[in-house]
Amino acid sequence: MKKLIALALVAFLGLSSAMAQQVDLRRKISVSGTSETEVTPDIIYIGISLKEYLNGKKKVDITELEKQLYAAVQKAGIAKENLTISNLSSWNYATEKKKNPDFLASKQYRLKVSDLNKFNLILESLDAKGIDNTNIESYDYSKIENLKKELKVKALLAAKEKAAYMVEALGDKLGSVIEIQDGGDNVMQPVYRNYAMKAEMADASSAPEIDFKKIKLNFTVNAVFEIK
Repeated sequence: MKKLIALALVAFLGLSSAMAQQVDLRRKISVSGTSETEVTPDIIYIGISLKEYLNGKKKVDITELEKQLYAAVQKAGIAKENLTISNLSSWNYATEKKKNPDFLASKQYRLKVSDLNKFNLILESLDAKGIDNTNIESYDYSKIENLKKELKVKALLAAKEKAAYMVEALGDKLGSVIEIQDGGDNVMQPVYRNYAMKAEMADASSAPEIDFKKIKLNFTVNAVFEIK
């Protein structure tokens, strides 16, 4: 019995000692640092829909509209592999034509550009009546991952600088970092307005104006430093 009590006492003292060792008695300061920037998207995916139409009694064929599009893309200096077909409603063209002589085929394309102004040049080279609509599907920045790293490092250094002048104001010195917490990614994608062209706008003399926006990146890093 005495042995059991002795063992229990040793275990209790050991546990108490371990708990005491876990208590962090260091003086600390918790701060946050931020960094932000704006970049212009250089990867932009645009949806283009072409559709046959009647010019009087003559039908302007989808193949003719497609040739115009490929020629315009080449003229704008965009690689042909950047233009792909995303949807096709003319796959059963022959069958539909037999059923309905007035059937108008259409094709949807996806174009990758690095500059929206080049797309304006493409639109100017196309038969506007054959353009059903266009829209921006998505956009990105090619070096965004490297930029995220740079901004997070700047945010961390900003946190350290803030901690240093706050501690030094009290006559102390800043020690080493104890803890770092990433505040997460905050990337605000741009919203493009006035960027849709439909067949009803076919009489427009020029391509639509683009309200060009930038991608905004903002990062926060929380850090805990020791006070010496």
